[in-house]
Amino acid sequence: MSVSTAVVLAAGEGTRLRPLTRNRPKPMLPAANRPILEHVFDALVDAGMDELVCVVGYKHDRVQDHFGPSYRDVPVQYVRQHKQLGSGHALLQARAAVDGPPLVVNGDRLIESSMVEAVAEGFERHGPSAALAVMEHPDAGQYGAVVLENEDLTEIIEKPTTGEYRLINAGIYAFDASIFDEIADTPRSAGELALTDTIARLAEREQVRGVRCEGMWVDATYPWDLLTVARTVLARGKVDVTEREEGVWVHADARVHDDATLRPPVVVGPDSEIGPGAVVGPDAALGYNVTVGANVTVERTVLDADARVDAGSVLVDTVTGQDVDVGAGSVVPGGQADVRVGNEVFEDQRLGAVLADRVTAEGDVSFDPGTLVGPSAHLHTGAHARGQIPDGAEVMR
Repeated sequence: MSVSTAVVLAAGEGTRLRPLTRNRPKPMLPAANRPILEHVFDALVDAGMDELVCVVGYKHDRVQDHFGPSYRDVPVQYVRQHKQLGSGHALLQARAAVDGPPLVVNGDRLIESSMVEAVAEGFERHGPSAALAVMEHPDAGQYGAVVLENEDLTEIIEKPTTGEYRLINAGIYAFDASIFDEIADTPRSAGELALTDTIARLAEREQVRGVRCEGMWVDATYPWDLLTVARTVLARGKVDVTEREEGVWVHADARVHDDATLRPPVVVGPDSEIGPGAVVGPDAALGYNVTVGANVTVERTVLDADARVDAGSVLVDTVTGQDVDVGAGSVVPGGQADVRVGNEVFEDQRLGAVLADRVTAEGDVSFDPGTLVGPSAHLHTGAHARGQIPDGAEVMR
């Protein structure tokens, strides 16, 4: 059974990544200077998939407008999940678009083509009803654990409560075409239809192959994870910009002043500009049309499209959304902090600040480590930002 169609599950919001996901789904957040979903599509195309079916939902237009009808000459078909009712429900929406056995991946995790190839090969060679990638991981409790016996799946634990498990479900699957009937027959839990529930039911009566994989596998669960994602992408050179020198990637359309310093690893996207005396890097990623002014310091930071950082500012351990404006002399010192996400506090995380889409900091604004600023917030000259700042808030000095 040859696997040539990939279904990409990209319908969810990523609520734990708010405020960055207020205006776009998690798969469209930056992995260095490109959306996470671009990296996923690259892995699938490099693995030989000749058709991509993308399940979209939350802010679906952000995905469809970005990719259009094809990616690297491979056709992309979109199907809608109108309500986010679980991963199984998402896959079920692709039923009419798939002819033959599908390969299925999550659209919000960075993976390598070798992992996709291994799962497809394991499925085709051994002929099970399903195959899935499994990896060793120190935190199985966060991703869901699996138990194998002679490489066959015997148990899948969605939320393990003990630390005895070392293998996780890596979210790359190959299925027989009957998977859609199997999902439809799976009882819902709390109103949702989880793909892992269907796989667990399959494993009770049929062979489900566990394919052990190694390689890049990175997930962004919380805002500070985007710094880890960027660091991983840069370390592996997974950028689509020509390397100017080792560890320094600058797009041909970018402008870097002769008196600016780029410290590797660093990537500078198209139409971006870096002024004199600026120091950018290490572990810095600049997206499309980013402006870094004179004598600015940008370190361990992701600046998304159309961000502007004016003269003399310092950004460390920072993630910005799109169209963010940081005025002159503003400072995000970076470092460790206790970060509040919703009603939960995560202690000792390395995060300077998150500035969501269209945030404006007029100038001489200072940020406590761990600050999260919602979209369209306005921080006036000399303001001090701390904690969670709501969408559209005005912060005065």
